[in-house]
Amino acid sequence: MHTCANGDGAVAITIKDIAKRAGVSHSTVSRALRVNHLVASETAKRIRQVAQEMGYRPSAVARSLKTNRTQVLGVIVSSISDPFFSEILNGIEVSAQPRGYSLFIAASQHDPVKERQIVQTMMEQRTDGVIICSSSFSPEHGRQLLSYGFPVVVVNHQGSESFNYSIYHDDVDGSSQITQHLISLGHKRIAYLGNAQSGRTTQDRLHGFLDAMEKANLPVPGSYIHHVEGGEPNLGAESVDYFARLTPRPTAIVCFNDMLAIGVLKGCEQAGLKIPADISVTGFDNITYSAFTTPCLTTFDQPKLSIGQEAAQLLLDLLQAENGLIPDTPNVKVLQGKLLVRGSTGKPAED
Repeated sequence: MHTCANGDGAVAITIKDIAKRAGVSHSTVSRALRVNHLVASETAKRIRQVAQEMGYRPSAVARSLKTNRTQVLGVIVSSISDPFFSEILNGIEVSAQPRGYSLFIAASQHDPVKERQIVQTMMEQRTDGVIICSSSFSPEHGRQLLSYGFPVVVVNHQGSESFNYSIYHDDVDGSSQITQHLISLGHKRIAYLGNAQSGRTTQDRLHGFLDAMEKANLPVPGSYIHHVEGGEPNLGAESVDYFARLTPRPTAIVCFNDMLAIGVLKGCEQAGLKIPADISVTGFDNITYSAFTTPCLTTFDQPKLSIGQEAAQLLLDLLQAENGLIPDTPNVKVLQGKLLVRGSTGKPAED
């Protein structure tokens, strides 16, 4: 009999118990539970079903001692409070949890001191690999993670040239589509509200905006490009006063993200500006809240769940590399989103 009592007196099921029930060797069970591709998918599925029916619970401590792995993935985001990152995290967990991995999450808050502390903590916690979702996380601290031997995957990162493994959303195309939508409505005076802390991401979205304007032969005065120090709603609300004082006033504002756009909606309400009759507003990301604003926000839907899933899958594939050697061949995936037209955009008022 191979079962034994665990700490709370319940009987713990072992790999040998599962092997006996499934009629396979214990090494086959071990491979199947680790999602090893040497085991046929149907066999692995049947073994995992047997393990679940028997109530098998693997010992994380024993597994860590045997494999020199903790089954923990480190995930670094800019801010936990931003709904955009929560949806990315959900995607990561969707891929990681069935493979037996849990997440260790840290927020950098665009702070170099916190970044350094996070790197130290990831090393101390012995995470098996790291996903960097903070676009401004410094390449220097990223290279430090690599120097410790962590496989690293970055998401929408401004220092991608420092890393071989990246997941991107095509922000240039997304911002261009949003701008083209406004132009098709008849807007000619369109402003851009950016996030100065977001580095490459805001530059890509600005690039897409300017490219669409140039193709339409529409001028963009320097004053129509306004960057704020962050992507929170209060900064969007505060920016309305800036745009309202411009002469002539823009008829539409392309915002870096939905959070800023939601703030702009509130700021316009406070300033007595009707949306979209007086001014059209667009966001980017399609966070959950964007469908519940008044009016509902026109935005660009980043496939956030897919981005998280792809990032986790790429990292897990690296961890499954033969002989534990991480391949040198770069792997960069670019995902596409889609424009969502809602009530915050309309034809401009006649001058």
